[in-house]
Amino acid sequence: MAYVAALFLGTQVLLAQSTAPVPTPDPFWNVPDIGSLPDDDHGRLVRRGRDLITATYAHIGPEVPDPSKRYAGNNLACRNCHLDAGAKKFGNPLWGLEDLFPQYGSEAGRRITLKDRLNACMTRSMNGRPLPLDAPEMTAMVAYIDFLSQGVKPGEVLTGYGSGRMAELDRPADPRRGETIYRQTCAICHNSGGQGLRRSLPDTDLGYMVPPLWGPDSFNNAAGMNRLTTIANFIHDNMPNGTNYLFPRLSPEEAWDVAAFVVSQPRPQKADTDKDYPDLLQKPVDTPYGPYADGFSREQHVYGPFGPIRAELARLKAERAVSGPRPTGNGGTSR
Repeated sequence: MAYVAALFLGTQVLLAQSTAPVPTPDPFWNVPDIGSLPDDDHGRLVRRGRDLITATYAHIGPEVPDPSKRYAGNNLACRNCHLDAGAKKFGNPLWGLEDLFPQYGSEAGRRITLKDRLNACMTRSMNGRPLPLDAPEMTAMVAYIDFLSQGVKPGEVLTGYGSGRMAELDRPADPRRGETIYRQTCAICHNSGGQGLRRSLPDTDLGYMVPPLWGPDSFNNAAGMNRLTTIANFIHDNMPNGTNYLFPRLSPEEAWDVAAFVVSQPRPQKADTDKDYPDLLQKPVDTPYGPYADGFSREQHVYGPFGPIRAELARLKAERAVSGPRPTGNGGTSR
């Protein structure tokens, strides 16, 4: 159960059947081969970007020799969330993004660039600090993402974005049931305490063979992977390791419940989350921290069911469309 922060996530329906519909693969497009790049400045820049995605900890992690390069606050790698170095369908792929930015980001309450989105991952999934927008590491990662997007036509939507879109449960996801599934299916790789498996040698650190899912070296509470819908879909389509979206190993219910167990565990807490989502009516229903505009409890925002929350948000948005917004103390809106 490797994870993320998911870069980019659709109305979902209640769970009415035991398995989710199987997406149709794209037969005429696949990720370009990085080995085809020449050994020139651009080719080296793209390869540098790939290295930053696959071994983030080794280049900008908290233990690199140069303190000024310690941007990531944990020893994870971007590939822990973006599988196969951002190339796997429904493994939070990084391809096809060039045409999606700039876009409005509800979390920031403004239009954001791809660089802004990468920095959101740095401060949340990597529990660190933002890179300067002109940093060479930022330039390299953007070059790699742009390379992965070669061959995607402007406006074309390919199968495989995000981490999937299962039907939701009509009950809260159950962390107690999830713990049993975790012990049976996930602990063999991620360990019973969720600490993962560190791959180190006497004189060098090679990062994690299996990433931690909670604890001090994991993603923080504001990361995309700490949202139930993101991690549950990611687990269903990718875990145990080696699974893909065409042949899932866990049922949707099992994926929802084991995801609930993971998000119930302790992890680093990001400061100033009260400043996220200036418009609270645009806050995702599964955001695991307040404030909220809809009157539902934090527990329901964490575990669901989310249908009632969506219905109330829709009512509040319709009300606002008639009467206009009413500002709150944190810059959001209320009824």
